[in-house]
Amino acid sequence: MANTFISSAACGLLMISAAHAETVEVYALDLLDNIQNGYCLDISGGQGAQADPANGLQGHTCYSPSGQIFVDQGFASEQFADGVFYMPSFEVCMQAAAVEEGAALELAACDGSEAQSFVFSGEGIITPASAPGLCVTLGEDTRTGRSDTNQIKALSLSTCDNALLAYQLWSGRKASE
Repeated sequence: MANTFISSAACGLLMISAAHAETVEVYALDLLDNIQNGYCLDISGGQGAQADPANGLQGHTCYSPSGQIFVDQGFASEQFADGVFYMPSFEVCMQAAAVEEGAALELAACDGSEAQSFVFSGEGIITPASAPGLCVTLGEDTRTGRSDTNQIKALSLSTCDNALLAYQLWSGRKASE
């Protein structure tokens, strides 16, 4: 049953990639301990247009169920097929600070570098193209944001591991309608 769920989610990510360009959020398939809408890739610190890409990325409570995707969680879906996580509102791309265990995920001007190239496996795993044994991973510890309902987790590269799948499986979705 779990493999069916993973495969369905991966198909959803592939369909989003093939669809016309739209802004989507990238979210963890497992809600983990989130009390609202799960965790999404999000710019650390600040909200919306006030967010500063220089702060890098974190896992944060998703906004799409409210009917919109905030710019600090919005990625251009047409770039996924090329392995690029592009945030059009800030004109930046996700990149690995280093290609090693524990490295943070940053945002920088898009330059086509290896640090900004990621691969999606058929199971929703996101890995640096140059290091397929490392996965984009949510941290286990949780803290709250400005309100007690917004939850935050660190985001880094960790060794891909079946024991960590709940923290390493991702998909994309547009805002709830």
